[in-house]
Amino acid sequence: MFKGGHFDRSVILLCIRWYLAYNLSLRNLEEMMAERGISVDHATIHRWVIHYSPELLERFNSRKRAVTGKWHIDETYIKVCGHWRYLYRAIDSNGDTVEFWFSEKRNLTAAKRFLCKALKRHGRPERIVIDGSQTNREAILSCDSTDRLQDRSRRKLKPIWIRQSAYLTDVFDGCI
Repeated sequence: MFKGGHFDRSVILLCIRWYLAYNLSLRNLEEMMAERGISVDHATIHRWVIHYSPELLERFNSRKRAVTGKWHIDETYIKVCGHWRYLYRAIDSNGDTVEFWFSEKRNLTAAKRFLCKALKRHGRPERIVIDGSQTNREAILSCDSTDRLQDRSRRKLKPIWIRQSAYLTDVFDGCI
């Protein structure tokens, strides 16, 4: 992946990680590397980020733990960049984030869009735990029936089992 580069791969990975993980400018990274005795231009760091980030993301996703068959879905109202938005989020039984999505509105359309995105990206779960929200229940039923109708395999798909509980969906407690 890093063959032919003038810098050691650890320097390249460190610069990419710091740039993507923290709110550092390219010139800040250039200065930080200079403090460590490494002379690298900010434009070079930018080229590294552009060139290696997609490949690193692909490799990371290929090694990521698979999503389990039990999801917990909830939404909350949070402030993002000075604007109030609804954050829809699904986590699996391991506590790993399955999918998240921001919306200006909390309605059936937003819930369907979020759920269809999660189903398309991660497949069908066996069961979904939701709070008492009737909107989320309708979105699950709608997306599940659409998914089963569009399925081209000859096997019969079981419907997604929905469990409603006000206390089992607190996916936002201490997670944000």
